[in-house]
Amino acid sequence: MRQVRYLNYKTTTSTWLASIPEHWEEKRLKDVATYNDESLDEKTDPDFEIEYVDISSVSLAQGIEQTELLDFEKAPSRARRKVKHGDIIISTVRTYLKAIAPIINPPHNMIVSTGFAVIRPHSRLDSRFAGYMLQSNGFVGDVVANSVGVSYPAINASDLARLPFAEPPLPEQRRISDFLDHKTAQIDALIAKKQALLEKLAEQRTALISQAVTKGLDPSVPMKNSGVEWLGEIPAHWKVIPIKFSLDMPITDGPHSTPQFYNEGIPFISAEAVKNDQLDFTKMRGYISKEDHELFSKKYKPKHGDVYMVKSGATTGAVARVETHQEFNIWSPLAVLRPHPEKSLTDYIFYILKSKPFFYSVELSWSYGTQQNIGMGVISNIRIALPPIDEQRDICKYLELHLKKIGCQRSKINSVIERLHEYRAALITNAVTGKIDVRDFRLPTTTEQRELAHG
Repeated sequence: MRQVRYLNYKTTTSTWLASIPEHWEEKRLKDVATYNDESLDEKTDPDFEIEYVDISSVSLAQGIEQTELLDFEKAPSRARRKVKHGDIIISTVRTYLKAIAPIINPPHNMIVSTGFAVIRPHSRLDSRFAGYMLQSNGFVGDVVANSVGVSYPAINASDLARLPFAEPPLPEQRRISDFLDHKTAQIDALIAKKQALLEKLAEQRTALISQAVTKGLDPSVPMKNSGVEWLGEIPAHWKVIPIKFSLDMPITDGPHSTPQFYNEGIPFISAEAVKNDQLDFTKMRGYISKEDHELFSKKYKPKHGDVYMVKSGATTGAVARVETHQEFNIWSPLAVLRPHPEKSLTDYIFYILKSKPFFYSVELSWSYGTQQNIGMGVISNIRIALPPIDEQRDICKYLELHLKKIGCQRSKINSVIERLHEYRAALITNAVTGKIDVRDFRLPTTTEQRELAHG
């Protein structure tokens, strides 16, 4: 569809809106919506199960990525905000994360962090339009620009509610929403195809790692039965041992209590920070005090070369290496494996944990309550095939070389996905600010037209 502009525009008082169609109205968010209308009562039944959404579980591109099932008495004190269909949640802390998402048909027990402002549109505001507007580049940029603080920028919900908002007539809001629903679905379908390619590369990567850490690099060496079903045959000179015997200390974790968070201090991470085989500190839970850091460090102090494995929650089994020397600390969902310098290499232990046989053994061993989890004692006794350390080094070099090629392919696909996300964001911004006129847009009415529209 050829994109056209409106005939007449008017200047607004907003820097990011600049000008809007002449018949639109410039409002404040508080004029068209309420915020933080409902909270969970402090007297809630301790056994009431909630489906909790934390800030680190939300992104602008993916919306709500994961939730956590918790009994009320075990939930963090910030798990209080109620939501319903049509609401939009906006993070008011660490606003640079751009944790914004529409709430679509949530479970009855969904509760979000008090770090979110829950925006509830008035009847004259289409909830879909509101969701698109609040996710637009300009509005998100305005939220960040009006935040206070350097390391932990935040905005008050009342200040958020005063930010400018463009309001077209309700029928036009619905037409814009129909247009964006259709166009973003097309873009999302293209992104899904690229994601499928990434999944295939991930399978190739896992297969390459699994072959190397169970069979070695020399196909001519004598083999023996490992005695472990999921390992099969291994080189005859390799040892089969519980993984704990390759480590420098017993597997441990972080504190099991919820610490107090501050606007600055020592980064504190949990399972959400283990992403794409790395530690993503933008997904930290928050900052803790130096005193708490020193207290927690008596049990475990992070060290470069440690390997983490998520042991509870939706991402159980995910792993990452500690590749930083900065001070930080961890929470209990992360299990720590510290390789013994004379028995194992950090990279080799990491690759073992990334192998299909090891993950299979984790799947066999984890238990289910409200969420999947695996105990540290169980992890400690999972048997692995361990070659001499020089051979570990050769295998790591081999994998680094070949995984780099797969990594290059992944980077190219991710670049395409990033451009599609950028186009999607630009399209949303242009539509909700009136830079393009979509009033004549009509949804395809037949299967053929829909297929044609999707290319």
